[in-house]
Amino acid sequence: MREVSQKPSMTEPLIVCENLVKIYKVTEIEVVALQGLDLTVEPGELMGIVGASGSGKSSLLNVLGGLDRPSAGRVMVSGQDLLKMSDHELDRYRRTKVGFVWQQVARNLVPYLSAQANVELPMTVANLSGKQKRARSRELLEAVGLWDRRDHRLVQLSGGQQQRVAIAVAMANQPDLLLADEPTGELDSATAQQILELLQQMNRRYGLTTIIVTHDPHIARAVNRVVTIRDGRISSETIRREDDVASALTAGITASHPQHIFEEYLVVDEGGHLQLPHDLTERAGIGDRVTLELKEDGLLIKPVAGRSTVAAPLIAVPEDEPPAKRKAWWKRGKKD
Repeated sequence: MREVSQKPSMTEPLIVCENLVKIYKVTEIEVVALQGLDLTVEPGELMGIVGASGSGKSSLLNVLGGLDRPSAGRVMVSGQDLLKMSDHELDRYRRTKVGFVWQQVARNLVPYLSAQANVELPMTVANLSGKQKRARSRELLEAVGLWDRRDHRLVQLSGGQQQRVAIAVAMANQPDLLLADEPTGELDSATAQQILELLQQMNRRYGLTTIIVTHDPHIARAVNRVVTIRDGRISSETIRREDDVASALTAGITASHPQHIFEEYLVVDEGGHLQLPHDLTERAGIGDRVTLELKEDGLLIKPVAGRSTVAAPLIAVPEDEPPAKRKAWWKRGKKD
């Protein structure tokens, strides 16, 4: 496996999404999962993605992993335009550039194979020699703390151990990008914390760009940045940084246990769109119209008196439409 010192130059972002759109067709209804999403991820970054069910976060992961083709926009990963790839190129991209860790063990591992055989399986597909497979599988299983369990099958491993093996499998072919979709969703809180810490360790050791989609509210403490997706767009991001030593000492904290500072920012996309949090708009009495006033220290957003706090539908529904079609007019779902 390549160590962090062998990473390529970090002059270019690993991932660039510009005005990314993904539309699924369900029967006769088109469901817009991603609506002009913009995102940049640097090489070696450890990032979390959060959002309500149906917000579009798993759809984004599927597009980045080459499992779904984007409908429009631009998505570049490792300098490759996923929108322009042929089926053959996309298949090769999935096998060589991306590692996946899923919530369900059945998607990660082959139950009748041992832990070591599971790790070596992707290398067999990649035509590596037996010596190469044995050396790399040992390194990875040692890295996830399971070399002593290398001959165990899934039924002999706990849920946390199975996810450790899954992480090793995902890294078997030295991918540029590791995508983890709810990797702690079926684990207890203590084991979930251990898995997040392991992802941190692997990120630091190999410099592997890692994106974790999760509902875990504590994800901000395990990653460098958290982006929140709402209605198919990035609505905010939270940056975690360690307080400086002077501040830590002032607070009576040793340098070995630095304080973590979390700074949340709302995201303004290239079109100038800004998503205001629902709880703040309700508290401020903001309805479907606001006024803007430029101040010396920023931009003041003020509610318009008398405007409804409940937005009107974007499309008027004709009263004479049958019930089934009226429901379709109102469909605003997002596939997650």
